[in-house]
Amino acid sequence: MKYTESLKKTFEFRKVYNKGTSIANRLLVMYILKNEKSYNRLGISVSKKVGNSVIRSRITRLIRESYRLQEEKIQVGYDIVIIARHTAKNATYCQVDSAVTHLIKKHRIQKK
Repeated sequence: MKYTESLKKTFEFRKVYNKGTSIANRLLVMYILKNEKSYNRLGISVSKKVGNSVIRSRITRLIRESYRLQEEKIQVGYDIVIIARHTAKNATYCQVDSAVTHLIKKHRIQKK
C-alpha cells in the first residue's frame, strides 16, 4: 500500500524548509513538517553542486528506493524533504539506505 505522494511545487518545499525541523548526517539532510493528512509527501532535492545530471539522477533513485522500502515503517501525516549533500556523490546504496534510516530514527517518525 502506498502511503506517500510527491512534493512538487517550490512553495511546498519552502514551507517545509521554513517551518519544519531538520536533522543532518554525513550524506543527507532531512526536513520534516506535520501536514495533517492521512499520507506522507516526499520531496528530494539534489543540487547541481553535487554533480552532473547522471550523478544527480542516481542519488535521487537511491534515496527514493531506500525510502520506498521503509515507507510502511514511517508514521503518516508528514511532509518530508531529503537533501543530498556533496558527499553523497560517491555513496553506495547501502550507505544511502543507512543514512535515510538514521535520519528517520533521529526524527522519531518510525511507527511504534
